[in-house]
Amino acid sequence: MALADIARSFEEKANRSGIVKRRREGWLPKITPYSGYGSVHAVKILARATMADPNRHNHDFELGHLPFNAHSFAANAFRDFAERKATARRGWHQFFTTQVGFLPVTVRIGAQEFKTSTDRNGYVNLLVENHGLEPGWHEVEIIPAAGAAVKAPVMIVSPDASFGLVSDVDDTVLVTWLPRAILAAWNSFVMHTNTRQAVPGMNKLYGQVLMGTPDAPVFYLSTGAWNTYSTLMEFIESNDLPVGPLLMTDWGPTPTGLFRSGIEHKKTQLRNLLIMFPHIEWMLVGDDGQHDPLIYADLAAEHPSRVKAILLRELDPIEQVLSHGTVESAKAERKDSDISSRGVPIVRGRDGYELLSHLDDLSDA
Repeated sequence: MALADIARSFEEKANRSGIVKRRREGWLPKITPYSGYGSVHAVKILARATMADPNRHNHDFELGHLPFNAHSFAANAFRDFAERKATARRGWHQFFTTQVGFLPVTVRIGAQEFKTSTDRNGYVNLLVENHGLEPGWHEVEIIPAAGAAVKAPVMIVSPDASFGLVSDVDDTVLVTWLPRAILAAWNSFVMHTNTRQAVPGMNKLYGQVLMGTPDAPVFYLSTGAWNTYSTLMEFIESNDLPVGPLLMTDWGPTPTGLFRSGIEHKKTQLRNLLIMFPHIEWMLVGDDGQHDPLIYADLAAEHPSRVKAILLRELDPIEQVLSHGTVESAKAERKDSDISSRGVPIVRGRDGYELLSHLDDLSDA
């Protein structure tokens, strides 16, 4: 038996024991909804089921009434979520969960109902076609076979939208110094969830880039675990970043290895966006500390008409060492000039302010 199989088997047995123990204590499955997204033709619903104490009030994600203005709805939903967090938590609280696999779930979209179930890791990942939702932000109801129903936000992108923004998270908008083991553990498990440091000027950059394009969707692409979803939601709101769905991953063993590939996760999510939104040209924002230059360059080389520009935050030497152990930045196999010759400009800068200034120079040119 492979090491990954042993690890996965151990994880599943420990989780089953955890479910039995929690049920004896009176706990029930709790659905944590994530931001879904889609076109007017199909929408992806995302959530996760974990065991929770029904006597302990939890505001992980609650939406208020749906106002008429879609952008106000999105902002108010995220703000309401953040404001309900009365006290900060240590990061490690997010990772001690008991997921509920194979739980029957009903998803209600308007008058339509769709039956599904969580996967072995407790995730709901449902693609619904012909959903009937208009462009903008909406609520869908997720009803588990056991436990309370919840409402999840979904963003339906307008068919008239021709521009969108995809932003990396770690060391692009949020200073994390990942994936260095000690610092990653400190940031994820020890540091309070409201003390994350923002990269200067990124909110100004995104505000300027999105100005005049109210239909432009924004996605945050991260190799971080879904367990940190609520933390990142708070971070986005508190740092005045534009609202958008998070595209995250799961930690732990897979059928082929002990850990999931962050590179493959990002590549897969980017290609999914190209497929779901064939009319949109994307601005890709990342950093040069890890694999973003190569991932973005590959996508631009393969689909130059779908990538409007690539923006890369340049880490300083200390950040480079903390990020991947050397003072040299991670270079793509293709030179910037090779991608630019295809009509996809690459802009580099130390923070959001410098990126914005270079972007203005590029626009003027």
